[in-house]
Amino acid sequence: MNFAISLFVLLFSGLILAQDDGNTTELQTQPCGNVDMCEILKEFGAMTEKLRNVETRLQNSETALKDCQTRLTDSETKLKNTESRLTDTEARLTDTETKLKDSQNRILKLEEKVRTRVMFSAVTGGGNKAIGPFNTDTTLIYRVVKTNIGNAYSPSTGIFNAPFAGFYYFTIFYHAGGHEPLVLLLYKNHEIVVMTSDHSVSYDSADNGGNAVFLQLQKGDQVYVRLAKNSHVWGSDYHTTFSGFLVSQM
Repeated sequence: MNFAISLFVLLFSGLILAQDDGNTTELQTQPCGNVDMCEILKEFGAMTEKLRNVETRLQNSETALKDCQTRLTDSETKLKNTESRLTDTEARLTDTETKLKDSQNRILKLEEKVRTRVMFSAVTGGGNKAIGPFNTDTTLIYRVVKTNIGNAYSPSTGIFNAPFAGFYYFTIFYHAGGHEPLVLLLYKNHEIVVMTSDHSVSYDSADNGGNAVFLQLQKGDQVYVRLAKNSHVWGSDYHTTFSGFLVSQM
């Protein structure tokens, strides 16, 4: 605005000096001095108005720019906050995924333990009477199953089939009358591993005994008990037993 006033003063002074050659009377009789002066003043007024408009638009633009800068600053702040929250969320998600994997691994291990649990215990049965003697070695079948976790023992054949390679523990116990000898043989496949026995004597009415062993087996190995020829055991649901379980896998 000050610039417009200064420009007007300069132009007006220049016009006065240019007409200082005796035209004072004419200036007093004509409102604008001459036609050129009127045109200049009109143009000057138009320029002044345009200048005002430009200054107003400039001020509006500066205000809008400040608003934009403020909004941009707010947006940057919000973006930083969002990025921080996203980082925290990603960290929590990673931690949750890690915990989930740990839980899944623990579940798999527990399931594996359940799947690999092998345990059995069976009794001969036989109705409270002697089994044997026979004229040949005979596989003793323990028909009354007390426990058979893993179903590795067959009560129809009397044979335990190792479902996993590992270390197993087996026990055999018997009850027998003293009038006949007794020999029980624990086999691994076709090899005698341990045995237990009782000799007949005239003064001994009944005996109990047994044996136990740790065996390293491969998957598919068979373990079973044979009653030696010319010997016997007492058959019932409680006396003569064959048991085993998996100690650890290999």
